[in-house]
Amino acid sequence: MSSTQENRAGEIYSTADTGDKPADPYKKVNLDKDTSIKEKVEDLITFVEGVKFGMMTTRQSQSGLLVSRCMSLTARENGIDFLFYTNTETGKTDELHSDPHVNLGFLKNSTGEWASISGIATVDNDREKVRQYYTPALKAWVGDLGDKIHDGGPDDPRLAVIKVHAKTATYALQKGTALSRGLEIAKGTITGNTANTNKLRELTEEELQTFRNSQQLIS
Repeated sequence: MSSTQENRAGEIYSTADTGDKPADPYKKVNLDKDTSIKEKVEDLITFVEGVKFGMMTTRQSQSGLLVSRCMSLTARENGIDFLFYTNTETGKTDELHSDPHVNLGFLKNSTGEWASISGIATVDNDREKVRQYYTPALKAWVGDLGDKIHDGGPDDPRLAVIKVHAKTATYALQKGTALSRGLEIAKGTITGNTANTNKLRELTEEELQTFRNSQQLIS
């Protein structure tokens, strides 16, 4: 099968024909299909808020290339929409104006657990919204220009909030103990069986919207 032919799953790129066996056994073995939407979303939120710092990927306006920046999570709204403070005079706001599609990536270095969230970003510089989550620590990142306007305070016109409306998400959390995971990996190395060490979860756009709707009913 050539790399331009469709494989059995309808994917365009493939370099192997594995017959009736899964070409990606890691996903088949570790994919968690039985957990409820509520639990999947709540576990994702717990992980993201625990890590807090993630990479936001945007598309450069001129070159079309992708670029990532480290961002600190400020808050959540509507259950699964993520908020970040930004300086409106940085390149990311121009990029979001050109193309609002973003990806958020979070990684827990000590465990290798990770989350990837695709969404649509908007930039809100409404003062009420900026004041809602403002902390004095933001001044250290935007600076005080000494003109009594651009002072890094909540009324500094450079300060705005980026809201990422999550569309889809994929994440992996560790399963079992460190000992059991080590034994799984060791067994896989010897036998060739794929290690079952993670809870790999996927959230579709429909599932995330279902969760949002449930949160609105509660509130």
